[in-house]
Amino acid sequence: MSFLERIEERPGAAELRAASYRLLGLKRGATCVDVACGAGHAVAELARKGLKVTGIDADPDAVEAARDRVPGAMFHVAHSDDLPLETGSMDGYRAMRLFHLLEDPAPTIAEAHRVLRPGGRIVVGGQDYGFVMITSSDQDLTDVIRLGLESHTVSPRAVRDLRDALLDAKFHDVEVVVHTDVITDHKQLAPQLKAAATAAVDQALITKEDADTWLTEQSTRSRRDRFLAAIPTILVAATA
Repeated sequence: MSFLERIEERPGAAELRAASYRLLGLKRGATCVDVACGAGHAVAELARKGLKVTGIDADPDAVEAARDRVPGAMFHVAHSDDLPLETGSMDGYRAMRLFHLLEDPAPTIAEAHRVLRPGGRIVVGGQDYGFVMITSSDQDLTDVIRLGLESHTVSPRAVRDLRDALLDAKFHDVEVVVHTDVITDHKQLAPQLKAAATAAVDQALITKEDADTWLTEQSTRSRRDRFLAAIPTILVAATA
């Protein structure tokens, strides 16, 4: 849960959530479901906008934390491909940072289409780990280590296919927006950098010496105020 909290409270997270709300374009009183709601940050903000929000997550601990954050909202523990919602009951559907966890997005997208009324709005998205940029004096080594970062997820490049998935599911007026987080604070990414380098070693992509050298360089860059990373989040919106 602390990880989910950190994600939603890091610099730029509130701006990204706000961008997803603008793409939804829902008016007060509209119904909306937030799938993979995590600790409920988006549910709370959408409820304050006057929407009737339902939060859904497969993790019971996340749902418990979300209920504490938004006592007046409805929550369910459920998987994204089997929602406890009536057909055509939602004006809006939102799911962020979900699709990199799924082997196949099609059942989840089909379920989204089912619960949305005709003309309802969907916004889905997340990070594409194949587009992560980290500056280094050895960019080839960095690209290999980035593969280690990708290895921590089931479908690290899934979001680049969401436009196709929505069109295949008969959504229309599909719009794609890219929101990029620019990070110059090494501490913000240090755990992920170490995990990526370790994974690259474990997969025999690089040696431990390569990993240690690279991590040392990133720390040195931080001390010299030369650390830079860019992480794009892709938002895809459409109408049912």
